[in-house]
Amino acid sequence: MLVCVIRRTGARQAVAPTIITMDLEIEEKQPRSISEIVSIVEALVFVADEPITVKVLADVLEEDRETIEAAVEELKQEYEEREGGLQLREIAGGWQISTRTEYHEEVRRFLKTRPSAKLSLAALETLAVIAYKQPVTVPEILEIRGVQSASAIKTLLDKKLITAKGRKETVGRPMMYGTSKDFLLQFGLKDLSELPSIEDFEDLAQGM
Repeated sequence: MLVCVIRRTGARQAVAPTIITMDLEIEEKQPRSISEIVSIVEALVFVADEPITVKVLADVLEEDRETIEAAVEELKQEYEEREGGLQLREIAGGWQISTRTEYHEEVRRFLKTRPSAKLSLAALETLAVIAYKQPVTVPEILEIRGVQSASAIKTLLDKKLITAKGRKETVGRPMMYGTSKDFLLQFGLKDLSELPSIEDFEDLAQGM
């Protein structure tokens, strides 16, 4: 940047031949190493209240999606190679640090020792029907269970484990229900393709 110094000489003004040169230090953003990005990703995944998406990570770190995907993959690999009690898993469209699946039985046994508001048997059975038969209507649930499920449906809606999926194009156009994103979060599932057997599902739900 060039600055001209003006000197006054009596009634006249003259531009002094002196020119002062000022050097501006331009701070350039230093690119992060992949190891630093991996560390930051791990910190953000750890503090996030729910699975965090690659898009959110990319926005926060101001990095491109491909870089973040590579960092996530490297972090996932690090957890797998360490063979500890935790793993990085894709759950409900985002990434979350969770307990390793092979230790779920021990974790479940521990959680059962803690007081919690567990689902009633009716709500559990209704949730199982919805999870494995969705989208499903109340009359269809009644046909499978053999008992009314209105109160169980309300409980599951209140807990945000299920959600309305529109109306079925049949007589009376009954409402159809399916599991929600919160259901995937609660059970630690990437998507519905990871649903366990019905027996394992019931054991898992009873430990909630």
